Amino acid sequence: MNGVTKAGVLKTLIYFVLAVVGVVFLAPIFIVLLNSFKGKFYISEEPFALPNDETFSGLENYLSGLEKTGFLSAFGWSLFITVFSVLAIVLFTSMTAWYIVRVKNKFTKALYFIFVFSMIVPFQMVMFTMTKTAGELGLDTPWGIVLIYLGFGAGLAVFMFCGFLKSVPLEVEEAAMIDGCNPIQTFFMVVFPILKPTAITVAILNAMWIWNDYLLPYLLIGSEYKTIPIAVQYLRGGYGSVDMGALMAMLVLSIIPIVVFYLFCQKYIIKGIVAGAVKG
Repeated sequence: MNGVTKAGVLKTLIYFVLAVVGVVFLAPIFIVLLNSFKGKFYISEEPFALPNDETFSGLENYLSGLEKTGFLSAFGWSLFITVFSVLAIVLFTSMTAWYIVRVKNKFTKALYFIFVFSMIVPFQMVMFTMTKTAGELGLDTPWGIVLIYLGFGAGLAVFMFCGFLKSVPLEVEEAAMIDGCNPIQTFFMVVFPILKPTAITVAILNAMWIWNDYLLPYLLIGSEYKTIPIAVQYLRGGYGSVDMGALMAMLVLSIIPIVVFYLFCQKYIIKGIVAGAVKG
């Protein structure tokens, strides 16, 4: 009985700690949402207070932010870049990982270590040379930046896909070959469906990174094709003044799509990370 009581207390304590951690992580989002409905002059004075009759501004901040930032256009460019970059990363890195795992020679071994090594190279180390090279090659466009994101996202994705593929029995692919499938058909009809958990995990991780990325779009495409992080910066006025109300409203609108995407796919993320990291 004493052991059962200790187990119950321990479980309660764990739930309490997790609840506190959850509140700590969710509090900034709740505060941003709260302040998005306040007048901009009240946000700095009472950032943690609930909106009341005096401070409540309705949808004024949202309408003002949409007008000042060109949010809809920025949303479109962010969506375009994120969707096509994630699709490119998932498709090409999964094919690359399949080749590395199934074709075992010195070249594929070296290729694997190059991809793994790329994960430890900080972006700041290559950003100036990358920007110059991208400009000379005509990659400083929303279409070109997709290739840049593919390069930066390939390391982790290949590492995770390789780890998962090592646990996939070769006999499954051999059976498909016997049934008349060529390598392309084998990959898309047999291998890729098996990779679904890891593919969704890779998609989630890269979508959150690309959607929220400020530095790379700023360096490559600047203000001509504004993404959401760049558009939000236009709420900063002269001498450091910031329209806090519109800023909070635009942050809420920018958070919603990626949170919905994460919640929709979250059940796959732990399964994919464990399969891609532990089994590799």
